[in-house]
Amino acid sequence: MKAPAVDYVAPRSLDEALRCLAGTDNARVLAGGQSLMAMLNMRFAFPDCLVDINRIPELAYLRDEGDTIRIGAMTRQRDVEFSDLVRDRLPILREAILNVGHRQTRNRGTVGGSLCQLDPSAEIPTIAMALDARIHVASAAGTRSLAMADFPAGYMTPAMEADEMLVGVSMQPWEPGHGWSFLEFSRRHGDFAIASAAVLLRFGADARVERCSITLGGVSTAPVRMGLAEQALLGTKADAADIERAAALCGAVEASSDAYVPGWYRQRLARVLSGRAITRALERATR
Repeated sequence: MKAPAVDYVAPRSLDEALRCLAGTDNARVLAGGQSLMAMLNMRFAFPDCLVDINRIPELAYLRDEGDTIRIGAMTRQRDVEFSDLVRDRLPILREAILNVGHRQTRNRGTVGGSLCQLDPSAEIPTIAMALDARIHVASAAGTRSLAMADFPAGYMTPAMEADEMLVGVSMQPWEPGHGWSFLEFSRRHGDFAIASAAVLLRFGADARVERCSITLGGVSTAPVRMGLAEQALLGTKADAADIERAAALCGAVEASSDAYVPGWYRQRLARVLSGRAITRALERATR
């Protein structure tokens, strides 16, 4: 199939792009196009206008702001993959990026595009949830930020108004010495994950877990933080029984079913992947 007829504009500044969105009732922002173009060609999306933001250089950046790393919406996934800043301070993000499609996908795909598409199986939204990221959006009326936990409004639907555009995301790196791991399972390399698990943890001076983040992707309508599993690890030495207890809580997640994968299978994957991810994060952590 071919895409429906649409108007096309290519603004060269953020202000111009926001004016375009404010003046059109049914516009879609075109960034990397790795998801949107497929949706247009399959007639899953019918915008009246495409606002192409590829010519706005101010939206592509990776900035070290001390206790926060800020990433522009138009930053290519390939740039994140090869960033020394990301490798050193957000290693779990780089590990997740390596699971995004293929090299050609990452050459064009953007951080902001993945967050706005908000596919529950996508790697970048899962990591943003794991790191308690803040999402920055803008409109002609001004800017605002919201927690990643509040960003999903529904299945593949971000909590943004029609005239708003995502302009960046802020992620707080964990302290040196923390452990991390991202694992996913898909039918073949490059496919969307059926389920994924992102784990970060840090030990205190008493060799017990004092901070923990466990997030599941692909199992529900949006990435899910597993608070009960995190609580099960906190204060423990993370031995085999502790890991099994936390993994079992992840396996009890309320998982969705579809025509291809039943919910019980996603639950089983959630248990196995979370257990393996916790174990790998432990191996990387400094006790």
